[in-house]
Amino acid sequence: MGLRINDTAPDFTADSTAGKLSLHEWMGTSYAILFSHPRDFTPVCTTEFGAVAKLAPEFSKRNTKVMGVSVDSVDDHQKWKRDIEAFAGAPANFPIIDDTSLHVAKLYDMLPADAYLPDGRTPADSATVRTVFIIGPDKKIRLTMTYPMSVGRNFAEIMRALDAVQATDGVPLATPANWTPGQDVIVGLSLNDEQAKAKFGSLEIKLPYLRFAKAPK
Repeated sequence: MGLRINDTAPDFTADSTAGKLSLHEWMGTSYAILFSHPRDFTPVCTTEFGAVAKLAPEFSKRNTKVMGVSVDSVDDHQKWKRDIEAFAGAPANFPIIDDTSLHVAKLYDMLPADAYLPDGRTPADSATVRTVFIIGPDKKIRLTMTYPMSVGRNFAEIMRALDAVQATDGVPLATPANWTPGQDVIVGLSLNDEQAKAKFGSLEIKLPYLRFAKAPK
């Protein structure tokens, strides 16, 4: 069975462009986004890594570290970083780990357990390695997204999802469809109306089970 929401994100140690890293130790008390790619020097992935490079200040504001996974070597990653930075016009300072062994791809159920990719493999051989994980400071998986080869990731949506995860983490709140920061949130059904008002202030009750409140600061 694959990884599910609230599973502990499997720890691993891997070589990376920032040296040897262990996921849980590297995260510390931060949130983390782990995003994976089928191979270096591929067009869609270059645009995605460039998007992450430009968003570095926004991730930092959110106490979130970003780690890229690609099934190539650190040497290739270092060369590819030059292309990413030239395209993005921003430094790609986040670590990119070496997953030539497919250890992380298998650990995170990005490939079949018996996958074998010999030398000479193409991006299509590892096409399923296109997943995003948002991981909480407690090392629990909060959210996953998986994309096909032909669809570039929407990092505005990933950032919105991160904001929603953080806004509702550990409190009886949820976000409605298409929510963005600053908009009202939904109060969980674990609180009755009086408890909800005491905790979150006035409510806008659309339905007995659908109650909106101002998002806490």
